[in-house]
Amino acid sequence: MDKKLLKEFKQQLKEKGGRILKLLKTFAKKDKNLQGDFDTIFPQLGRDIDENAAEVDIYDATLPVEFRLEKDLQDIRKALEKIRTKKYGICEECGKPIPIERLKAFPEAKLCLDCTKK
Repeated sequence: MDKKLLKEFKQQLKEKGGRILKLLKTFAKKDKNLQGDFDTIFPQLGRDIDENAAEVDIYDATLPVEFRLEKDLQDIRKALEKIRTKKYGICEECGKPIPIERLKAFPEAKLCLDCTKK
């Protein structure tokens, strides 16, 4: 893969990671004890029973979003590390190059399309 294309992928990954971090910070805070982990902030809407129920509903709905965003951020960091170590664009399953078209659509891809179907 040429250097210009790698530079573009690196930029895309950094921008996407920045957007994810910004979004995570709107409803979660970094866990001081576990690197790369966030803790969803429990909403405080009020003290009556309806408000307390709404708080629990919001918290329950937000937890899987936090998990997914953390996973996406982890994948982005892994892809950036692969760029740094010159292992980017290689399928982790079969070892073949991941098509450029797939990387353009999903720069943090770890698998080629054939291996994602297995």
